[in-house]
Amino acid sequence: MIRFKFYGLGGQGVVTAGKIFSEATSLFEDKYAITVPAYGHERRGAPVNTSIITDEKPVLINSFVYQPDVVLVMDHTVVDKGINIAEGIGEDSILVLNTEDEKVLNEFKKYNFKEIYYVDGTEIAYENIGLKIPNGSMLGALAGAGVVKIESVEKAIIDSFGEKAGVKNAKAARDAYNRIKKA
Repeated sequence: MIRFKFYGLGGQGVVTAGKIFSEATSLFEDKYAITVPAYGHERRGAPVNTSIITDEKPVLINSFVYQPDVVLVMDHTVVDKGINIAEGIGEDSILVLNTEDEKVLNEFKKYNFKEIYYVDGTEIAYENIGLKIPNGSMLGALAGAGVVKIESVEKAIIDSFGEKAGVKNAKAARDAYNRIKKA
């Protein structure tokens, strides 16, 4: 069982990314997945998170993730809004972070993740889709971190967004996959 927690701000596609990630693993990798988003009447810019659990056998838990193995942060400013992105992490937990800023990266090292992967998913999204919505590119970053196959992400993105928007977002995912770095 692998437990994921995605953090970001309203309007960045955090909930959509969780749904697409679950589809990528369950439809294209012969695994099981469950997604539990945490949002209500939030507005654009408010903190949002979603929990995903994947496994080789059916996932019989329908709950938020409290001890994540993988944390994805789509916007580093969530920590400035009182969100503890390291809550519940273990000694082997990894972080996938949307940044290229060395100062931001160094600030996130204090959370003691075993590994940190990073890429500027927002810029990659803008280059590919013309919008600063990093959900597709950050799914590619997850593939670059080794937790899902990039081909599965691309197929799930195209299935979710349709041909026109899907191809652009799948390219953003592939670009992030190719540009991911490890701290």
